Amino acid sequence: MAIKSFQGKRAKPTKGGASKIKVSDYMSRNLITFSPDQSVMDVMNILIKKKISGGPVVNEKNELLGIISEGDCMKEISNSRYHNHPMQDVKVKDHMATAVETLEGNMNVFDAADKFLSSRRRRFPILENGKLVGIISQKDVLKAAIEMKGQTWQ
Repeated sequence: MAIKSFQGKRAKPTKGGASKIKVSDYMSRNLITFSPDQSVMDVMNILIKKKISGGPVVNEKNELLGIISEGDCMKEISNSRYHNHPMQDVKVKDHMATAVETLEGNMNVFDAADKFLSSRRRRFPILENGKLVGIISQKDVLKAAIEMKGQTWQ
């Protein structure tokens, strides 16, 4: 007698199995980006409205310049209060992180998981030919793992 599992639909195997699941298959391509001359107040409003924790800072050629995060904004709130400076004039370029690690789109998504663990980062930008093409987050890696186990993401 055969036993049938009802745990969920199996993921369709890809050529080469799990080793062929790439970052580019799971990265976000529809990105919210910021400009270096944008105000930090504007960034804070967008982070809250879009329910995101940070995003890439790019120039007019879509080249990555840095990352601005909630933490960067929190530092500015603290600094402006301490020094009694208005926040309206504070620019992203003065508070973004510029030492940004990136990942390759063709990297295995589970190798990306190891990078998240070792770096303690929440997101990695993906570049192609020097241009920003996407971002992979920890949540994207979780989605990949769930799909590999044959479950669906709700």
